Amino acid sequence: MIRRFKYYLPICIALALCTIPATASAGLLVPMDLDQTNHLKAYGLAYHVLQQGDDVRWLLNYRGGSFLLPDRPGYTMEAQVRNVRVERIDGSAISAILKEIEVGNMEVILLEKAPDVAIYAPPNKQPWDDAVMMALDYAGIPYTIVYDQEVLGGELGRFDWLHLHHEDFTGQYGKFYAGFKHMEWYIKQQILFEKIAAALGYDKVSEEKKAVARAVQEYVRAGGFLFAMCSACDTVDLALAAEGFDIVPREYDHDGVTPNCQKLLDFGKCLAFENFTLILDPNQYEFSDIDMTVAASMRGEARDYFTLFEFSAKYDPVPTMLVQNHVSVIRGFMGQTTSFRKSLLKKKVVVMGEVKGAGEVRYLHGNFGKGTFTFYGGHDPEDYQHLVGDPPTDLNLYPNSPGYRLILNNILFPAAKKKEQKT
Repeated sequence: MIRRFKYYLPICIALALCTIPATASAGLLVPMDLDQTNHLKAYGLAYHVLQQGDDVRWLLNYRGGSFLLPDRPGYTMEAQVRNVRVERIDGSAISAILKEIEVGNMEVILLEKAPDVAIYAPPNKQPWDDAVMMALDYAGIPYTIVYDQEVLGGELGRFDWLHLHHEDFTGQYGKFYAGFKHMEWYIKQQILFEKIAAALGYDKVSEEKKAVARAVQEYVRAGGFLFAMCSACDTVDLALAAEGFDIVPREYDHDGVTPNCQKLLDFGKCLAFENFTLILDPNQYEFSDIDMTVAASMRGEARDYFTLFEFSAKYDPVPTMLVQNHVSVIRGFMGQTTSFRKSLLKKKVVVMGEVKGAGEVRYLHGNFGKGTFTFYGGHDPEDYQHLVGDPPTDLNLYPNSPGYRLILNNILFPAAKKKEQKT
């Protein structure tokens, strides 16, 4: 079933669909179906071509979302170095592909600028502790690390795309209190975050994190592309809804929560969620009822899968770009925030991947102001239940990971050419 959302794009912009002359010259086709040797590094190849000043054509729904590159010897060599399969095709073959795309649920999108990418991550991060950083490093896509000082210093405007490391924007240090409060790494992390908050002029980490959440929201409002995974997805909305009062137990910030704080939540300030219920128990490893980790764990790894929706490529190119893959059913994976309760999504949020019949969303997208946000549940697509201290995932073992492909779709999304749309 093809899903169509008639008024999906922000009213002021639209994607420029690409037309290629019937007499097109030869090109390099990067197939993204099961024939591709390294799906993940194929994104890095496309990004490299954009860096060189050449355009890339993204063939949505054609052979798994293939890329069409200019036929240059340097790009063929680059593909060989990255172990990415490319096929040299002549103008007549390109014309045949375009005719096939014209009559099917497919579209050609022009990518014209390598996005400037920022990763929001703390100074005590581990390089293997964030799936997006691992994906970008493996694909060979550059990024800049920013944290609270840069965010509150107004530097986000320099970037086209921002990823939120699995942060806890409520200021509860990931709610690791019950299991890890005596561990050296937990104590050092709390001291570090308190020092950062104090240096930025805040009495409490929770208040400083709320300010960061609001700055991130303003970045999206102004036209930024936001991507988040795991606990960053729900805690940023919790922080936004709790502006002006305290939802953090004394075990984390040395004072109690504001009485009746649940009733004070302002869901109108949130990006994706509404009507959620806070979990205020400091010993419970959960922030609210948005997350559905318990439901996922009850299914178990062998039965944990989610399905990507098929969208109308010509009418809804944005979600179509974000779900490009060589399979439509993806293996599930756990995180502190594994998935999102469907009944708590705002009405304008677009569900792109869900556990069928479970009311459980794994992948969503929405507009806010001039920008967009995309949330992806779970921690690491190739590590089903990542635990503190687990070894890093070696992506050399997973070059065709469908779960990691969803991350990299988001990296290229901001490269799509925009055009003004009459209102």
